[in-house]
Amino acid sequence: MPTTDVELDGTVRAIARLFDAYERVFAAGRAGRSLSRSRPVRRAGFDLQLRLAGREVVAEDVVALTLVDRAGRLLPSWTPGAHLDVFLPSGRLRQYSLCGDPADRSQYRVAVRRIAEGNGGSVEIHDELEAGAIIRVRGPRNAFRLVDAPSYLFVAGGIGITPILPMVRSVAAAGKPWRLVYLGRSAASMPFLDELARCEGGDVLLHHDDGDGFADVAAILGELNALPPVPDLYVCGPPALMDTARQLLRAIDPMAPVFSERFSALPVVGGEPFTIELAQSGATVEVAADETALAAIRRVLPDVRYSCQQGFCRTCKCRVLDGQVEHRDRHVLVDRERDDSMLICVSRAPQGERLVLDL
Repeated sequence: MPTTDVELDGTVRAIARLFDAYERVFAAGRAGRSLSRSRPVRRAGFDLQLRLAGREVVAEDVVALTLVDRAGRLLPSWTPGAHLDVFLPSGRLRQYSLCGDPADRSQYRVAVRRIAEGNGGSVEIHDELEAGAIIRVRGPRNAFRLVDAPSYLFVAGGIGITPILPMVRSVAAAGKPWRLVYLGRSAASMPFLDELARCEGGDVLLHHDDGDGFADVAAILGELNALPPVPDLYVCGPPALMDTARQLLRAIDPMAPVFSERFSALPVVGGEPFTIELAQSGATVEVAADETALAAIRRVLPDVRYSCQQGFCRTCKCRVLDGQVEHRDRHVLVDRERDDSMLICVSRAPQGERLVLDL
């Protein structure tokens, strides 16, 4: 016999009453809270309070920091290419690549080059941060992952060796073919040469300007076409080095995988000029086609918060009160955040648009 509409309505009402009863008795009660504990999604890594257990000078103007849990607990695991967000006592936030052993969860190691003309973070670490200090970190996070491949070419410039070193160790331990090109100002300025010498199964090509002359990156990497098959390329260092390595490999094989990590802001591509109004002060700044909103804002608000300058750390997230945003972050903001927020280090506005920001 066919089911009537009246019978369906009654069934639906009965099911609704059952769900109401479930919510009253279980979901909203003590049993529900006990058996179904909240597991919030972590979008920004783990916040940890770590102790600076040791400092070691590993090269000219480079100090390695060893961080441990204050209670001696194991630290969250990480993979080669990962970094930590480090909150310095001054309030500055900086990202530093993990360069220790992923298998050793008793400690983290990062290395920092002192840059006197920088924005102050490295100078603070070198001159003010002492052993025993408690440091807040967030992470580890990885935007520079090592993926499985038949062979690898690593290119590192200066302090860019920090994320590359754990990769070389991992690939060497796996018995995969690898080659490292490591460039620096001088042998004394290049950290971890002793550790690289202990990595087996690959080749290390060192080039330092004071002994070999200024690097002709194109010539040094010109042997790429002699590497069968074309390897996966991992490069970290100054923008010019990364761009040259990428172009050379793509000329040999346009489909060759290229992975890179920058220590500087990304260049603006396809930008248009627009205007920003800072609501809290009423100041107005013009953003040129080839500059970021962050750079323009810092002309009138130099203490505005920022860190990675690449659209992934969220430090520069800002509320948008009015105007159309052209989002260029690495899908860091979820849809509901994109309605009224932006990352000012990479995102911008269409030509002629006026953005009003809560700054």
